[in-house]
Amino acid sequence: MTETSERTGRPARPPVVDWDTWQTTREDLLAQEKAHTRAGDALAAARRRLPMVEIDGTVEVVGADGPVPFIDLFQGRDELVVYQHMWHDGDPVAGQCPGCTINAWHIQQAAPYLAVRGVSFAMLTEGPWAEVVPFLEFMGYTEPWYSVRGLAAPVGVDMGHIACFLRDGDRVYLTYRTTGRGNEPASGVFGLLDMTPYGRGETWEDMPEGWPEGQASCWYWATDADGGATWGPTRRPVPQWTRPGATPVVPGTGHVHHH
Repeated sequence: MTETSERTGRPARPPVVDWDTWQTTREDLLAQEKAHTRAGDALAAARRRLPMVEIDGTVEVVGADGPVPFIDLFQGRDELVVYQHMWHDGDPVAGQCPGCTINAWHIQQAAPYLAVRGVSFAMLTEGPWAEVVPFLEFMGYTEPWYSVRGLAAPVGVDMGHIACFLRDGDRVYLTYRTTGRGNEPASGVFGLLDMTPYGRGETWEDMPEGWPEGQASCWYWATDADGGATWGPTRRPVPQWTRPGATPVVPGTGHVHHH
């Protein structure tokens, strides 16, 4: 039977059943999951049938080697995927976008795998290059990053997007863009949380009666030094706490170690 919060003082939990019953209900859900997978395949097929729009591949972006034309980001390949990282001018690394930081942290090793498939990868941001460099050094990022300061969309302006481009000789085309929850394939943590009994813990989710009360979307993207979700003055984007120079927590105590 389901344990209720009134009886235990804890959030309600799934009902306990025998193994055969669990397998039967799991197989019922599996049929729905298979349908969801096939629906995703159909969406991917529809993306492959989208028209495309030509853009100016000669516009210059600024990277580690100075200004280069956007077409150089293809590195001679025909396809390019970019993540467009938000930037807050003048803010320290801890003040940069937690959502973009989570996405960037998840996909920082994606470039070699995409390259095997003939797809190049780059990170774009509107941040001025002089501010971007110390951020990249702190985060330990090694994939190609470029500042697109002052450029028009789709290369610049609207950040927080994933965009795909196709090159045909010296001509460049935008084939796809997405943002919001469309960016979730970049962050595996969302799919993992969706598999857990209590999900993401966000208010919009459909929860059984007695489940923990949801909080605002993205409430766990930033934490304090003790790992508690917060948007207060002690917060940092979650991936930053593992980086050298971030204030560590003394193991087993939960106390901040000052040095």
